[in-house]
Amino acid sequence: MTKVAAIIGGGVIGGGWLARFLLNGWTVRVFDPDPEAERKISEVLANARHALPMLYETALPQEGELIFCETLQEAVADADWIQESVPERLDIKHSVLADIQAHCRPDAIIGSSTSGFKPSELQEKSDRPDQIMVCHPFNPVYLLPLIEVVPSVKTSQEHTEKAKDILRSIGCYPLHVRKEIDAHIADRFLEAVWREGLWLVKDGIATTEEIDDAIRYGFGLRWAQMGLFETYRIAGGEAGMAHFIAQFGPCLEWPWTKLMDVPELTDELVQTIADQSDAQSGAHSIRELERIRDNNLIAMMRALKQQGNAAGKLIKDHEQTIQKPAPLASEMVSVRRVIPVDWTDYNGHMNEGRYGQIYSDAADGFLGALGAGQEYVDAGYSYFTVETNIKYILEAHAGQKVKVLTDVLMAEGKKLKLFHKMVREDGELLSTCEQFLLHVSLTTRKSCDPVSPVSENLMNFA
Repeated sequence: MTKVAAIIGGGVIGGGWLARFLLNGWTVRVFDPDPEAERKISEVLANARHALPMLYETALPQEGELIFCETLQEAVADADWIQESVPERLDIKHSVLADIQAHCRPDAIIGSSTSGFKPSELQEKSDRPDQIMVCHPFNPVYLLPLIEVVPSVKTSQEHTEKAKDILRSIGCYPLHVRKEIDAHIADRFLEAVWREGLWLVKDGIATTEEIDDAIRYGFGLRWAQMGLFETYRIAGGEAGMAHFIAQFGPCLEWPWTKLMDVPELTDELVQTIADQSDAQSGAHSIRELERIRDNNLIAMMRALKQQGNAAGKLIKDHEQTIQKPAPLASEMVSVRRVIPVDWTDYNGHMNEGRYGQIYSDAADGFLGALGAGQEYVDAGYSYFTVETNIKYILEAHAGQKVKVLTDVLMAEGKKLKLFHKMVREDGELLSTCEQFLLHVSLTTRKSCDPVSPVSENLMNFA
C-alpha cells in the first residue's frame, strides 16, 4: 500500500523532510505558495539524492512519486503524515494547522518542525489537538537522524507511538521529549554555545573561524560519537562520573561564561560577524558548502556505522529493514547500491581496494540466497575465499548507482567458483571478478563438503 506524506512549506527544512520521505519510497505531496518553491526543492533534493544512498551498503527503496499541489487541501487530503514547516510565527502556524485539519484525515499524523513553540501552543485553537505534535528535525533532515518528538498532554499516545514508528521506518531517531519546554532539548544546548560565541566575538577574544576550529577539531568530534555526559564520564577516569563532578564541579561557580546574558546585537557586531564569516567561508557558494557538509557527514557517519556506534548503528539497523535479499538464480543481483564518497581516492574514482569489498559483499549476497548465511555460519560452516581475479574496465565514481550480477562457474563438492559483473545504472560494464571459494568446517578449520541446506540448494541450482 502506498504511503503518502504531505509537506506544507518547502524551504530548507520542508525540502529536507520531503527528500527523507521520498527517498524511502513514500509518495510526497508538497504545497508551498512560493513561486520559486519547485526550484529550491529540486536543489535540496539533488543534494539528498547524492548523499543519503551513500550511507547504506544496499539500495534504498524505489523512490516515491513527488507531486506539487496547487492547494493545501489537495496536498493533505489522503496523507498519512503531514509535516508543517511554515515560518516561526504562532499566528501563521495556527492558521495553517486549522486549514490542514479542515481537510485531512483524523488519523493522520500532524508534525510541526517548530524549533521554539511547544505543542500545547500549537494546539490552542484546534478542535482535534490529539493529532498535533512537534517533530523537530535537524538540518540536513535527509541525513541527520534526530527528530525531537514532543507531544502535549492532549496529544494521543496512539498518534505519538505511530509517529515514532514511522520515523524509525525512514531511518530517523525519534527522541521522545516527555515534558514540554521552550526550544525542546537540543536547541537549548545550541543556544548556550551560540550565546557564548557571540560574546567571544564581541569582546575580541576569538573570530568566527577560531570558534568553529575549537569545535570541529576538539569537542565536536567527541560529541558526534558520545554526546555530553558519556564524554565527561570518561574524563573522570576509573572513578567515573562522580569523580569528574567532584573535580570539575566547583568551576561552575566561577564566572567563565555569560550564559545568563546576551550581547546587544548592534549593527557593528552584526557586521563584524558577517565580515568574519565571509572571510572564513565566502569562497564557496551555499550549495557548495552544503555538498562539503554532506560529504563530511557521510564519511563520519559511515565510520560510526562500521563500528556499530551512535548514528552509525541507527543506519545499520535501518539498512536491515530495507535490504531485500535476491532469489537464487542465474545472474542474480547480489549487490545493489551507490558508490559512497569514502570509497574514492586521489584520482577521483573508486579505489581498487573497494572492488574487493563490493565483490566480497556480492559473494555474501549469493551465499545468503544459497542458505549459507549467518545461521549456517553459527552452525559451524562457511565458505572461505581462496583466490580472486578482478578486471577493471571503466572508472566508478562517487554517487553512481551500481549493481553486481553473480553467476556460478563451478560447484563441485567443496569447491565453488563465482563470476561477478559490476554494471552501472545505464548497463555499462565497470568491472568483473572471478572468485574461487572453498567450503570449510569452522570446527576443524579444514575444507569439507557442504551440508544441508546448502548441499541441496547447490544441487537444485546446478
